[in-house]
This record gives sequence, structure tokens and C-alpha cells, in this order.
Amino acid sequence: MNFIIGLFTGIAASMGLGGGFILIIYLTVFGGADNLTARAANLVFFLPIALFSVILHSKNKLIEWKIILPLIISGVIGSALGTLFGLVINPRIIEIAFGGVLVFVGIRELFGKRKPIGNKEKNGGV
Repeated sequence: MNFIIGLFTGIAASMGLGGGFILIIYLTVFGGADNLTARAANLVFFLPIALFSVILHSKNKLIEWKIILPLIISGVIGSALGTLFGLVINPRIIEIAFGGVLVFVGIRELFGKRKPIGNKEKNGGV
């Protein structure tokens, strides 16, 4: 069963479908892991899949490095600042804020208008 869940999680993660969500639920609900252990396992699982995906997409010229590099740098800085902020704020406030963000994004996805992204020919007609 673990092999099947790992395989399914890897496939979903490499397609950008949030395979970590599946892994965390499996580990906490069925595997008996606590939340922190499940999240740590998810991070360890995610890193090689992300590296493989970046190599594959870069090889296929699907990554615009001039756009991505500033995002990576600001993402690393934001993650570090967010971690430091998370150490000094009440965890309940973080949970409520995260729930609010999820509700906002969900409503926007349900009712927001879709805009085409980039050049259709470059994105494979998508």
C-alpha cells in the first residue's frame, strides 16, 4: 500500500497537482504519523521530485529563467521571514489567516474570470 501511495503522490506532484496533500493525509490518517512528521516527510519527498521536474522542464525550454530567478530569490527570503514571524505569533492566528486565504482563493477560483497566460504557441496551444 505504501508503494502505491508513494507512486500516486509522485505522479500527482510531478504534474503540479499537489501530491503532498495526498501524502500528508495518508501519513496522518492511515500511517499514524503526527502532523509535523508528515510535513517533514512531505518536504523530503518533494525536493527530488521538484528537482527532476525543473530539469525536465528546463530541458524542454519551458522555464523562463529571467522571470523565475527573481521569484526564487524573493520566495526564499519570504519563506525565511515567514518562518521567523511564525515563531513569534500565536499559532491560532496563523491557522485562521491560512483558512481565510484558502476561502478567498477558492471563491476567486470558482467565480473569477480566466485570463489567457502568455503566448498560445509557446505554451503548446493552451
